[in-house]
Amino acid sequence: MKYWGYFAAKLLVVVAMLGLGWIGLNAIWPKPEPFMMRTPLTFGLVELHPFGHDLGFTAVAIAFGLACVGVLYLAFIDQRYRCRTCLRRLRMPVLRGDWNHFLLGAPHTEYICPFGHGTLSVAEAHFAGDAEVDWHPIDDMWKELEELDKAPK
Repeated sequence: MKYWGYFAAKLLVVVAMLGLGWIGLNAIWPKPEPFMMRTPLTFGLVELHPFGHDLGFTAVAIAFGLACVGVLYLAFIDQRYRCRTCLRRLRMPVLRGDWNHFLLGAPHTEYICPFGHGTLSVAEAHFAGDAEVDWHPIDDMWKELEELDKAPK
């Protein structure tokens, strides 16, 4: 629950900042001369928005839209590589599998939580659809070592 709450809060902050950026862009951009058009339905003059009619504004708006998509993509990728329990970034990537023996073990990268909450396995080869991502929680990584320590010798 904490994982999805953090994701929702992050998206809310990102969308708010992008919205403020759009408002700031519209406030800073100089207003072009009004372009009036007579339409048969309105029986009068209609002022059109500069997007699509002003080349400079249209280019900046498209670049801003692409930047927004990039920022949202980075937010999604950042969330994917976080621990589902403690929300810390996953570390220590280890390459598993082999490209030469693809049928025996498909290549993938494993990441681990620095506090031992679990591992994330990300497939390196993508055939169709979204990338396969497997989160494997670890109950208690010290449990096995404590059992070995308590075992009779």
